[in-house]
Amino acid sequence: MQKKSVWIKADEGGWEEQKDRITTGLESGADCVLVNGSDVDKVRELGNIQVAAFARDGKTGADVVVVGKGGEGDGSKPLPSEIQGSFDVNAATLLTDKGLTVGGYVLIKDKHYEHFATELGKVCDYLLVTGTDWKVIPLENLIADLQQQKVKIIFGVKSAEEARLAFQTLESGADGVLLDSGDPNEIKETVKAAREIESGSAELEPATITKVEPLGMGDRVCVDTCNLMHPGEGMLIGSQASGMFLVNSESEDSPYVAARPFRVNAGAVHSYLKIGEKTRYLSELRAGDPVTIVNSKGEQREGIVGRVKIESRPMMLIEAKAKDRTLSAILQNAETIKLVGKNGTPISVAKLKEGDEVLVRLEEGARHFGKKIKETIIEK
Repeated sequence: MQKKSVWIKADEGGWEEQKDRITTGLESGADCVLVNGSDVDKVRELGNIQVAAFARDGKTGADVVVVGKGGEGDGSKPLPSEIQGSFDVNAATLLTDKGLTVGGYVLIKDKHYEHFATELGKVCDYLLVTGTDWKVIPLENLIADLQQQKVKIIFGVKSAEEARLAFQTLESGADGVLLDSGDPNEIKETVKAAREIESGSAELEPATITKVEPLGMGDRVCVDTCNLMHPGEGMLIGSQASGMFLVNSESEDSPYVAARPFRVNAGAVHSYLKIGEKTRYLSELRAGDPVTIVNSKGEQREGIVGRVKIESRPMMLIEAKAKDRTLSAILQNAETIKLVGKNGTPISVAKLKEGDEVLVRLEEGARHFGKKIKETIIEK
């Protein structure tokens, strides 16, 4: 799933009125704020975030220069019958020719403005579209009309509920939303909605354990994240890219050690880890890398690696059968390392036995540098 961005609209009213909105956006993980050109430096002082600003001459220091305010885009100027000769389209073209990243802003009032937005989208990097009444139809039409263009469509919304609809319109949805709300809860929920749509879900199914065999010493990887996890939540890991086990986080106390809910003791250095639609070797991970956290329902969210610990420990081979496949993973032989059972309850590898059912993710095709490809491959 492609990244979905959340922009915070903060161009109306005084700076103090917009400051809280921008700060909440920063703290919630929004991707961009839209302000007037005179406020760009003030936003930079609040934190590190992409800034889009209305400024026809492009001299704002903003990351994205936006045209349309005070022009045809918001109806301040008459909408021309010949779109190509319009003031806003020409301004966007000139700024693009200067090498600037350009956004076009259009307030959809009727079908004529929808056509105008399509023409502006052909020359801009971003198309920011709002409406007097929120309706999904203009978005559907714009997605269809501009699907072959490079432009990213940012659709104006006033709530997280509207944002979810915008993200899911047609097959691809809007590339992002422009949220016009000062409600902290709406800002946080909108960002949360974007991240959920990005992550999608992983279809999990039960596999029956066929072998549990202690091995000798090997190098295993602990993935410590910047995120807290819950029982039944962890990462997909295995020795074959065609199928991986859901390895539970260390989110439960044990008689031997306190819970470390930020950690997944992920297995041997050679193992695959599923991240989004790709895989990586555990040995490749570094601080700051993204990882995918998965729960027993297959729901996914993004995590961030804070630290990776590779240490020599006694290892254990685990094999399981799912459909016609035999899957394997090599994990540390310790009570605190757990797989997730069929019912979502973690099962320690120290108590794992043949016949137990655990959750796995099956994949079709092979992998080449972590990317799925159509190729016959045998992994044992």
